[in-house]
Amino acid sequence: MRSTILVAAGLVSRTLGHGDHGGSQQPMVSENADWITKHMAEEHHISDFDASSFFALHDYDADGHWESEEMLRTYGLFDDSNKHVPQSRRTEIEHELLGLLDTNGDGFVTRDEFVSFMASGRTLPDVGTGPGHHGDDEYEYEIHHWEKYHGDDTELEDLTHPEDIEHFKKHDMLDAEEERLEKLNKMAIVEDNIPSKFRRGS
Repeated sequence: MRSTILVAAGLVSRTLGHGDHGGSQQPMVSENADWITKHMAEEHHISDFDASSFFALHDYDADGHWESEEMLRTYGLFDDSNKHVPQSRRTEIEHELLGLLDTNGDGFVTRDEFVSFMASGRTLPDVGTGPGHHGDDEYEYEIHHWEKYHGDDTELEDLTHPEDIEHFKKHDMLDAEEERLEKLNKMAIVEDNIPSKFRRGS
């Protein structure tokens, strides 16, 4: 429980100072908006952006290129919500995006290629994988649940939604595993690591 209280307190401070979307609420967008606009609104709470800033935000390793993995991540294909998507469909999406964006065929997408693509009046397609959940667990919980249902005055006893319970259960499991590993590291010999035939009494 102590760890849950600490995590909850940390989430309150992150909600107040989170920088990825300025602490603002999700902008309202038309049901007919394109996928990029919906993605930026739902995942980043940003409504005012250009092609260059969109590219930079999703260039996760900041190397000036989008690799296939980065594009799939932007579409939420590494999120649990899309774990059911088969590899064959992931490969199709990868090829579709490279076909649209990689004009020189080198297997990467540069900022210039993406900006030129957008300047031509085109946009990224909706490939049916949702809004593109690509943050870590903390970010996704904060932006999709905490900001909708909680606030600065939230108390620990208010965190009763199924999403809250599941989120803090994960934290408790991680804490327990961390404690277990710390205990193992303090032991001179870890008996479980010794083959059974060499153990005393075997």
